[in-house]
Amino acid sequence: MKLVYTIAVFGVLIFALLFSGCTSTSPQVIPTPVPTTTVAVIAPTQTAVPYPNALALNEGATYGSGNRQGKVIVTGYDVKPTYKWTDPSWNSPAEQLAASQPNVIERGYNLEKPQAGNTFLFVYLSAQNTGLETIQAPAAKQFVVLTDGKAYNYTSVHGSNVIIDTVGDSQYLYQRGQRDPIEYIQPGDSTKVEGYLIYEIPASFSPSTTYVAANLDYKNSAVWKLG
Repeated sequence: MKLVYTIAVFGVLIFALLFSGCTSTSPQVIPTPVPTTTVAVIAPTQTAVPYPNALALNEGATYGSGNRQGKVIVTGYDVKPTYKWTDPSWNSPAEQLAASQPNVIERGYNLEKPQAGNTFLFVYLSAQNTGLETIQAPAAKQFVVLTDGKAYNYTSVHGSNVIIDTVGDSQYLYQRGQRDPIEYIQPGDSTKVEGYLIYEIPASFSPSTTYVAANLDYKNSAVWKLG
């Protein structure tokens, strides 16, 4: 009886050991977590170009149609912190005093200064009739300078006879001796209109991000990049 009891107890122990996993000869493998590295992907930044198809200096823009066609070119620019000007017909001391102090020693030359932080930008233009009939010239007010997200209108000189020191041209659309701007251009190369327009803009401007824009007529416009 004791033998049967002993065998029974031994069998129970063996059964318990088998199901408890204690008899397993293979060690339990616990996977080691692999450390992950987070890589920050930086998308390339692109600077928006406001006028990707802007013309370069000395490139022409056409306007009009049929026999009435013209071409406008921005031929160059110049930067002047100040400039001196005179007018042969501007001799009244009262008129001189209205613009600045009388200049007896300099015989009528006047110094033009911009506001603090600004400079003068001279933009040189040329307009030519390339058709067979008379065309209207784009007005000076149709040209604006764009820089740093702002638009600047031209500043007119004091009169059609104004001569600016070291500048050979006159204001665009002016012919010396005429009070009124030229409105029409006859066909031919010899009748083209050339001159400058003056803009007062921030002195910190960059030519590479500065443009001259113009509505040449009701359906044609153009933009030139200075640099």
